Amino acid sequence: MALTAEEEAELLRLLELSTKQQELDAKFQPQPGPQEMFLNTTADIALYGGAAGGGKTYALLLENMRHVDNPRFGAVIFRRNSNQIMTEGGLWDNALDLYPLKGAVPKITPRPVMVFPSGARVTFAHLQYENDIHGWQGAQIPLICFDELTHFTRRQFIYMLSRNRSTCGVKPYIRATTNPEADSWVADFISWWIDDDGYPIPERSGVIRYFVTIDDDVKWADSREELAKNYGSRIDDAKSFTFIASSIHDNKILLEHDPGYLANLNALSSVEKGRLLHGNWKIKPSAGMYFRREQAQVVPTVPGRIIKSCRAWDLAATIPTPDNPSPDATSGVLMGKLDDGRFIVLDVIRVQQRANEVRSLVKRTATSDRDRHPGNRIRLPQDPGQAGKEQAESYVKHLAGFTVKTLRVNGDKVTRAEPFSSQWQAGNILILAAPWNEMYFTELESFPDGAHDDMVDASSDAFADLTADNYEAITEYYRRQREKREVKTRESS
Repeated sequence: MALTAEEEAELLRLLELSTKQQELDAKFQPQPGPQEMFLNTTADIALYGGAAGGGKTYALLLENMRHVDNPRFGAVIFRRNSNQIMTEGGLWDNALDLYPLKGAVPKITPRPVMVFPSGARVTFAHLQYENDIHGWQGAQIPLICFDELTHFTRRQFIYMLSRNRSTCGVKPYIRATTNPEADSWVADFISWWIDDDGYPIPERSGVIRYFVTIDDDVKWADSREELAKNYGSRIDDAKSFTFIASSIHDNKILLEHDPGYLANLNALSSVEKGRLLHGNWKIKPSAGMYFRREQAQVVPTVPGRIIKSCRAWDLAATIPTPDNPSPDATSGVLMGKLDDGRFIVLDVIRVQQRANEVRSLVKRTATSDRDRHPGNRIRLPQDPGQAGKEQAESYVKHLAGFTVKTLRVNGDKVTRAEPFSSQWQAGNILILAAPWNEMYFTELESFPDGAHDDMVDASSDAFADLTADNYEAITEYYRRQREKREVKTRESS
């Protein structure tokens, strides 16, 4: 029997509603494979990712949907810096695309939070500084998530384990995502899941192991009982953990909607491609991209007259700790311009000291430099913002009687270094023989992908001061050349 016009319209309406519901349900379903494994694991702590494009952020957001019907449930998703939360297309934008579909209401102050109809909350927060953890004293957070775990210190992670408590009926647990970082504490933590070449071991992905921390040392075993037997710990003290590897090839949705993203990863440098595309946890920069030691001549004495000199500083104020054994350092590079047009690196200082010790060092060095090189100039960076301005003004007063110049740091590190690098590669940079030579060469050869670049920055700034008349024009030239190369790379890919 034929349908009436009213019945046909109602049937079409129901079919449309069914299609919309299916589309809505699909948004809250994990992709088969590693993402689904991550959302189904029973481990107390699970780390997901190890490469770019594996759907890591979306997996974290889906995990938080599990308990939003519980009015007493609360979760916190951490990024290291606040701007990483709100950046275009980042964590908050993804949450805005997803959570309101389940009735969540976004709020921004005092920090970004999604409030669901039941009263359940998902908060977005940052731990920019080491001591920001103390702002969470007394907190009880059933689910703690870390987006990009390698950005956090080991101390921050371990401390927040103590905040992972629950009175809402949800067993407390932790979920995290990450990209590889060879020198991070995370690389050591998940070493059992990684092979000798740095790649995840497929058959171990998702395997649960157990650990306890004894005297700040992590002890592992295949069961809680084995931990208790081997180390005398209580069974209840053990935490279960797993690492689940993924890559862009596991993210069929991304490959379908943005096939150019894979081309972008293939266009990266070999080191970054190894990390972000292939998920290698041990790959490190190859030497010599901008500086190779054989391109610079080491000389026992200054071969000529120095017509002007400058000591440039890259300032830091952090000392090594067990949780952060290799913080940024304060570096000062003394460079001179010779009467034949070449340049010579005369002295390099690199220390990891507290702020008051750094200030004393800078002043002592200024006196020593002036005694050896009358008319020597001092160049100090000025970080953005009011705090950077106040620090710069304070240093100028501290160095009264010396010739001091403070300049705001502009441009990326590579662009700043290229004028100095071009002279280095042309053989126009000499290095005065001294015990610091090896340290200096090692850092410059690993630039720009090395763990530190403070001596590179100081060298770039000293060179900029000595070539101030045409440095800006040179830098602008290199910036434009770099843009042209990037355009060609995009077109070819």
